[in-house]
Amino acid sequence: MSLSLKPLDQQVMVITGASSGIGLATAEAAAAAGVALALTARSISTLEGVVSRIEADGGEAIALEGDVSDRRQMEDVARAAVDRFGRIDSWVNNAGVSIYGRLEEVTEEDSRRLFDVNFWGAVNGSLAALPYLRRQGGALINVGSEVSEAVVSLQGMYSASKHAVKGFTDALRVEVEEIDEAPVAITLIQPTAVDTPFPQHARNYMDREPKLPTPQIEPAKVAEAILEAATSHTRDTRVGAGSKLNTAMAKLAPGLADRMAAAQADRQQYDEPPRDPAGTLYTPGESGHTHGSGGRTT
Repeated sequence: MSLSLKPLDQQVMVITGASSGIGLATAEAAAAAGVALALTARSISTLEGVVSRIEADGGEAIALEGDVSDRRQMEDVARAAVDRFGRIDSWVNNAGVSIYGRLEEVTEEDSRRLFDVNFWGAVNGSLAALPYLRRQGGALINVGSEVSEAVVSLQGMYSASKHAVKGFTDALRVEVEEIDEAPVAITLIQPTAVDTPFPQHARNYMDREPKLPTPQIEPAKVAEAILEAATSHTRDTRVGAGSKLNTAMAKLAPGLADRMAAAQADRQQYDEPPRDPAGTLYTPGESGHTHGSGGRTT
């Protein structure tokens, strides 16, 4: 299928989970490139601050409160974006959350909530966006992870949810791009560990503060891959050397990959008590930071 996507400065883009981390970094980079933005998250006060900064720099954006686990709210976000800007050219399903703890310890309620956000959030956003993207063509971009193919110890349910996101995205691509030959590019972004507030936002069952193993890449690097997918028809992109290595090992040497994943357990904890074990699994986080506690705070 031949598909032509618009330059960034001619696009309207929706980004979920835009109040921190990769979503915020993508919003900032997109605004700098001239994209008109509809930003959504549960953290509406933080989003409004983001929009104010974008507008002060001459950009165009709106803040829309929304929980990705609710299909109706994502449909409302899509309508609001079209009401304001007339169309949607790219939709980025980025919102996500993790749980640190052994699978046998995590409650079913918490596990289901994680899937509601990570998996059903991608489904809800995708299905809300598709009717608008089909009209004039565009890009649907789902943020998976290196653990869409590999796994990470102590984040088993997160790994499972990102495997599910990959399965959904791949199946949707076949139906939309191959069977329907619709003018929609469907992309899976698979970052390695990224220096964002991701660990601080996670539900934590451990007796120590969670962290991501090093090395970590900058959120701006993932934002760059997302914006590239918005302008160039891309099936999938593994961002960072760690993602390329870990996904390859999971396919080519799964036994060794298992041992490598087990070795990461002790590298996912700071030597300090948990700061906020509940995280943002059920409540909005208003940090508004692109980077995590181990790096910069803006």
